[in-house]
Amino acid sequence: MRAPIIVLIVIYAISVFGLTLVPGVDAEGKAAPPLSFFHAFYFISYTATTIGFGEIPTAFSDGQRLWVTVSIYLTVIGWSYSIVTLIALLQDKGFQNTLTVNRFSRRVRQIKEPFYLVCGCGETGNLICRTFDRIGHAFVVIEKDELRVQELDLQDFKTDTPALAADASIPDNLLRAGLTHPKCRAVLAVTSDEQANLAIAIAVRLLNPSITVIAQGRTLSVTANMASFGTDHIINPFARFSEHLALAITAPERFRLIDLLTALPETPLPEIHRPPRGRWILCGYGRFGRLIADQLTPAGIELTIIDPSCNPEEMANSIRGYGTEADSLRSAGIGSAAGIIAGSDNDVNNLSIAVTAAELNPSLFVVTRQNHNVNAPLFVAYRDDYTMVPSRIVAQECIAILITPLLAAFLNLLRERDEAWSNALVCRLQGLCDGRTPAVWGLKLNISEAQAAYRTLMQKRRMTLGEILRDGTDRSQPLPAVTLLIRREDELILLPPDNLPLAPGDELLFASSLAARRNLELTLYRPGELDYVLTGHEVTGSWVWNWLATRRKAGDHPS
Repeated sequence: MRAPIIVLIVIYAISVFGLTLVPGVDAEGKAAPPLSFFHAFYFISYTATTIGFGEIPTAFSDGQRLWVTVSIYLTVIGWSYSIVTLIALLQDKGFQNTLTVNRFSRRVRQIKEPFYLVCGCGETGNLICRTFDRIGHAFVVIEKDELRVQELDLQDFKTDTPALAADASIPDNLLRAGLTHPKCRAVLAVTSDEQANLAIAIAVRLLNPSITVIAQGRTLSVTANMASFGTDHIINPFARFSEHLALAITAPERFRLIDLLTALPETPLPEIHRPPRGRWILCGYGRFGRLIADQLTPAGIELTIIDPSCNPEEMANSIRGYGTEADSLRSAGIGSAAGIIAGSDNDVNNLSIAVTAAELNPSLFVVTRQNHNVNAPLFVAYRDDYTMVPSRIVAQECIAILITPLLAAFLNLLRERDEAWSNALVCRLQGLCDGRTPAVWGLKLNISEAQAAYRTLMQKRRMTLGEILRDGTDRSQPLPAVTLLIRREDELILLPPDNLPLAPGDELLFASSLAARRNLELTLYRPGELDYVLTGHEVTGSWVWNWLATRRKAGDHPS
């Protein structure tokens, strides 16, 4: 942009200087001195942009008019060149990217509320972002694919979300996105590239080790590397699904409960899965297949493996093939199998395996692996018994870790409970949101999260759990919520009763609708709302109206 400015300066200087040299004429036609620098500059200034308003201070001589003609053409050419250059600059990708980065950095610096940094906005990241938006948490996005960022801008989010098309594995981009921002709560490395997730985890540990980092990994070497750098949470969707499948076979009611509690809030209730015991066929023995085998074999499930790399002479109960052909399935004993897992990295092959297997054995329990969300309509149309979607598994666990840290403690306690206990709790949870999954969330009775409740308890006033679980607009109605767990210092209280007295500093884990969550949070934070729920006394919150109400009551009851 320097060249056009220099050209304009040179043209203006030559034009002005020329007018100070060319002699003029006076009103009588006699020779007169040239224009002064001031008059020459003034005349060229408006002539260069408007082709003039007249000759000042007197009519020009022929020499001056000739010079002005030359100056007009020079300035028109100079301005045209400058405008064309400016337009080209505005269309330049590098310039546009600089403006975008500066605008993004400014928006991140201006964030005043706690936020999460989401690295990667593919299928997993998009699910996480939509969930954050639904429950009212701010977030910042870095995504390498510019098209995905544009698609994110088109989504109808409640908040104005800063998003940057950049490589999240580059530390400078993480810093621009608010890695060291005082309001940044956690970083989620959920890109489709394992090495990029590893680089992000390392950068977070070195640049801001005080915040939580969650990273997605699918290979043992990468996850081990992440763990060595102290990554807080490492999510392997293949390992999680294999654990879930083994649990669904051995303890279906407990699995159903975990499925409800870790689902994204207010989504359709997950289907009930009852995988049978017996012999299973596993198609695909890569990273996913090996983890499945590691979980099912100790659970007492016999496996027959079909994979193109298998050598039946070296591996027992294995067949070389893809599983898409009827012959390989018959060789694996499809007729007597209880279930089949189509677990290759190709969605079309997985659907082909499932369709062929179901034709050969209609009573088969079919589990499919869906690798890409764009193929979801195909899997929905096929209607298998259980679909493994890696992006949804990672998104659910990320949300559970960040929003409900108490949930992990609750899930650990589930191991001590039987199937009947799990089934009873499932029935309670399914009735909270009219056929949708409840939101699982936590709250601590302290001054920042539950100001009114904390101050009430600090005044030694007794307050029970059942008393606060009332509707803030109509205290006669209970809130559709279940208290799952209370942590009081080192004590964990599972499914606490309604008559349990609360104490300052208690950490509570709830399952409820999002509307009930907002209602309860407001009740515990605002003194007027809490007073109404506890006593039925309505407080407006304004001292003026309270004073008027007191005067009115005094008038109704004269002494």
